[in-house]
Amino acid sequence: MSLNRTHLWYLLAFALILRLLSLATYPLMDTTEARYGEMARLMVETGNWLTPQFDYGIPFWGKPPLFTWMSAAGIELFGLSEFAVRAPHWLAGFTTILLVAYMAKRTGQSALVAAVVLATCGIFSIAAGAVMTDMALTLAMTIAMLGFYLCWLGGEDWEREGSPQPNGVFWGYVGFIGLALGLLAKGPVAIVIMGIAVFPWLVLQHGLFGAFKVLWQRFPLLSGLGVMLVIALPWYIMAEMATPGFIDYFIVGEHFKRFVVSGWEGDLYGSAHDQARGMIWVFWIQAAVPWSLVLPVLAFTRRKKIAEINAKNRGLFSFLVCWLISPLILFTMAGNILPAYVLPGIPALGLLVAILVVEKDKKWFSSVALVLPVLLMIAMVYLNLGKANEKSDRIIFEQITDSAPSFYVGKRPFSGQFYSQGQAKKLLDVEQLDGIDKFYLIGKRVEVETKIKDNALTCILEPTVKIKRALFSCHSQASKPTLSLSHIKSQSDVQR
Repeated sequence: MSLNRTHLWYLLAFALILRLLSLATYPLMDTTEARYGEMARLMVETGNWLTPQFDYGIPFWGKPPLFTWMSAAGIELFGLSEFAVRAPHWLAGFTTILLVAYMAKRTGQSALVAAVVLATCGIFSIAAGAVMTDMALTLAMTIAMLGFYLCWLGGEDWEREGSPQPNGVFWGYVGFIGLALGLLAKGPVAIVIMGIAVFPWLVLQHGLFGAFKVLWQRFPLLSGLGVMLVIALPWYIMAEMATPGFIDYFIVGEHFKRFVVSGWEGDLYGSAHDQARGMIWVFWIQAAVPWSLVLPVLAFTRRKKIAEINAKNRGLFSFLVCWLISPLILFTMAGNILPAYVLPGIPALGLLVAILVVEKDKKWFSSVALVLPVLLMIAMVYLNLGKANEKSDRIIFEQITDSAPSFYVGKRPFSGQFYSQGQAKKLLDVEQLDGIDKFYLIGKRVEVETKIKDNALTCILEPTVKIKRALFSCHSQASKPTLSLSHIKSQSDVQR
């Protein structure tokens, strides 16, 4: 099946290059991207690559460090910029697409179709280039699932040919390496997701007792687990030694309370997301558009093709379905969830669509694949027309051209920390301003003006585009005695 290969190659290149170019076109926005970008910047500045830091000297126990290592490596390679912290996550997405294409080819499906579907899937395209944990986990899970399935196929060959198949054992180790990376990307949840996917599938193929027998006979369980622990366990031990309490918070809090306690108040770094039970399935439909709408229609209309595929590749279709829904099953009864939690199963979506499309689908397939790139271009224009400035303080620090210190009145956002390179401080006491000839105050305009009036500070409101926070340049009374709050008001009147 060609589906006009040249046209599909253009579509794939367009989707990938457009996403790559977009990485530098908009600022890191609060809270997720700016928070994780600042953690990577702190890692490079402090040289502490063991424990990610939430702020100077404050450890971040919420996630393992793989995604922070990725962004920090980008900063080391490209310098401090939006592109630098995002590019490694785009590369992880690109690598995931290559692995999915390889699996499609090994199983006799169209590698190009699978790659196009994945590259033009909403949540995958967003995450492939966003500073977040989920693309690192998705890459790790793809490695693990690919290794598992090809190891299982090697066992099939062994049973037919009556001799060991070293290639199958190799893929078993690949699977365990993927799990090790998952442990470093997001923790034990990687093992749970894979277990939910593969064990029920093995039971479908071999029965309950047969599943255990196949696991023992075909997979290098003991040595593979050893490889996994050698890669991942040292960091957990060193992290607990460096900051005691990490294991209790991360394992109990992040892997139990976060998912079963709605509105969990133990989160040290953010706010809990209290969603209705089962909402993860709705998130999947929304996040995986347009292909989440296409797949059910294809599965219904191509029932005969599914039977043919199962005859040629026993268990392939059901394996991909189990892979796809494994994170959905895990989070069905969880209330503290986000749409990105569906990502580990999304690579299976590309493979399932590749199985079901046929040559006559080329017209609508290309049209559907264009939806996401077009929406991405519209989003880039929208963000650069000023929307991004409402969720980031980059523009404030672009206006500060001298070395005068900056202070936040009220909340200090992560984008403020990142774009000031950690120099903007939170104003806790007006005595922090003693002895400073010139300084800047940043915050919601009403809050800053109240602080200025209550403490008889001398400040001018700097003209800025419409954003959530205002920028005031201030001087000590000794250096600029003529400036006052009345001057602020007259300046703001001119600005309006």
